Amino acid sequence: MAKKRKKKKAVRKKTKKRATKKRKPAKKKRATKKRKPAKKKRATKKKKRATKKKRRPAKKKRATKKKKKVAKKRKKAKRVVKRRKKKAVKKKKKRKKRKPNLAFMRPVQPDAKLAAVVGSKPIPRTELTKKLWKYIKRHKLQDKKNRRMINADANLKPVFNGKAQVSMFEMTKLVSKHVK
Repeated sequence: MAKKRKKKKAVRKKTKKRATKKRKPAKKKRATKKRKPAKKKRATKKKKRATKKKRRPAKKKRATKKKKKVAKKRKKAKRVVKRRKKKAVKKKKKRKKRKPNLAFMRPVQPDAKLAAVVGSKPIPRTELTKKLWKYIKRHKLQDKKNRRMINADANLKPVFNGKAQVSMFEMTKLVSKHVK
């Protein structure tokens, strides 16, 4: 309670000090306003004229700034278009079909063991591998856990030299031995 009373007294003292401060009269300012009202009007007209002159170039600057911004945007858009065209050209170049190697396209004769899977007619190596994979997928011979491994059935076991399971990479090596 005593603390609150002390605080209140301190606040009262401060407000009294503020109230006792003397303020200077503002007569001079009023007098100047009354003396020269006509001159101020003239001055304001001059200022308006001067500001109008100043504003005109400012508008031009703003317009040029806007034009510059628009020009920058156009340049950026052109750059983007050029980049896209270059990328499209590169993609077109990459998409050209390669000429197949004639060694792969030369027909090969599969032997009797491989003929049971692929057929006995001479066919190119590319077609041979396609037919082999078709046979593997049709008979679901890929291992379910490890898809790289191929389980041999009765027709493929002699091609894989009697092995029950062979990897994809090893399979191509073993198949090449059964081709003339």
